[in-house]
Amino acid sequence: MTAMSLSAVQRPAPSRSTALAVVAGLACALAIGKALPVTMDAVSGALAPLCASAAESSPLDEVEPIGSYALPNVPGKRVTIVRVTYGPGGFSRPHRHAGSVTAYITKGEIRSQLGGGPVATFGVGQSFFEPPGSTHLVSANASLTEPAELIAVFVADEGAQLTTFLE
Repeated sequence: MTAMSLSAVQRPAPSRSTALAVVAGLACALAIGKALPVTMDAVSGALAPLCASAAESSPLDEVEPIGSYALPNVPGKRVTIVRVTYGPGGFSRPHRHAGSVTAYITKGEIRSQLGGGPVATFGVGQSFFEPPGSTHLVSANASLTEPAELIAVFVADEGAQLTTFLE
């Protein structure tokens, strides 16, 4: 082939079945391309609460302070306890916490993912730990029909902003 140009190479004419397959493939691609935006909108709308990636937390969620106490044996540190209730399909957008956080599940199931780690589901009686500075990418009720609840215990510097939502 070094002496011949590629345009001089003879190619057999496509068979009728090959031509029909190509036309059918293009028709399918066109149909999928037209349906894809609608399908993706429907899928992303249904998954947004489960992925905890929407701009705000869901409206039926509540964070209730339970107590906050200075730690006399650790000057400058405070322990704060809150109850987080997620309505069905509820979630928190990605965030970070000051200090360390231990969460204990008291109702339902909670889906959680810390930056770089896998998504895990925790049920009643289970707990998970968030080291200082970790990014909490997923914090969501695993159920679309039942509420879920956890107790979060923060150990952080006095006066620290306990939760910072990510952009």
